[in-house]
Amino acid sequence: MTVLEVIQKSAEFLTKRGVDSPRLQAELLLAHVLKLPRMKLYLNFERTLTEAEADAMRELVKRRGTREPLQHIIGTTSFCGYEIAVNRHVLIPRPETEMLAELGWKFLVELSASRGSRREETHAEKERQSLLTSAATALDFGTGSGCLAIALAAKCPAARIVALDVSADALTIARQNADRNGVNAWVEFRQSDGFAAVPQESRFDLIISNPPYIPAAEIATLQPEVRDFDPRGALDGGADGLDFYRLLAQTVPAFLKADGKIMLEFGDGQADDIKKIFVAQNWIVEAVHADYSQRQRILVARR
Repeated sequence: MTVLEVIQKSAEFLTKRGVDSPRLQAELLLAHVLKLPRMKLYLNFERTLTEAEADAMRELVKRRGTREPLQHIIGTTSFCGYEIAVNRHVLIPRPETEMLAELGWKFLVELSASRGSRREETHAEKERQSLLTSAATALDFGTGSGCLAIALAAKCPAARIVALDVSADALTIARQNADRNGVNAWVEFRQSDGFAAVPQESRFDLIISNPPYIPAAEIATLQPEVRDFDPRGALDGGADGLDFYRLLAQTVPAFLKADGKIMLEFGDGQADDIKKIFVAQNWIVEAVHADYSQRQRILVARR
């Protein structure tokens, strides 16, 4: 079969299995098999696949037909332009979380620049003594694949990042991703249940998180790609989906610098309840940002 025929037949198969954007999914799978950029498929529509290529494509399409996520089949996804490996142990990064990452790195970059300016006014010896303590610091709570921590470290090399996760399997993937993207020297990964692995004297300029926020009873209603393949621990936010926001609102002040901020992603329709949780704990909510579909998605707050 030719490239075009394979794409068409694969798209028809995926359509019958209820897969969203079946033509795009077929093209991405075939591009992976042929090791070509997707757009180059259009220049090779008449090319005939070898038997090995056709067999490989057939197996991948079957897997996608079971609703296994494309990112798991290919093994990686893109996040803020960085290649991130994913599997069943980590949540697949979503586009909305790229917005959270951008807000985070812009804050760290501005903070680092302002501190750099102050350092230029000091004597060289004082600068050397204060260099480590003046670096901008961030904590990524529930790092999963490490995508947030990696984006922060890559975009703001002057910052130092601590990334926590309760899952040892997730941290294995996160460390591999940090190494893949050349930022492992700037990110310290720690296995931690909540903030248990963070020394009590630690203080951060930014605490950032995309915590679990799906109400437990709603998980069964999610798309199979999410329900059956994302780790439940990365989805389940308790009975109302807000357990981790209560935890963060209460716990984070002990680990935040005086001028520090918290930035959090949350789910559809949760904005008002989360704002109430934080205001009740004496936080000042600076902003609630909308995502690409104009749904409220990210909370920024300070003490």
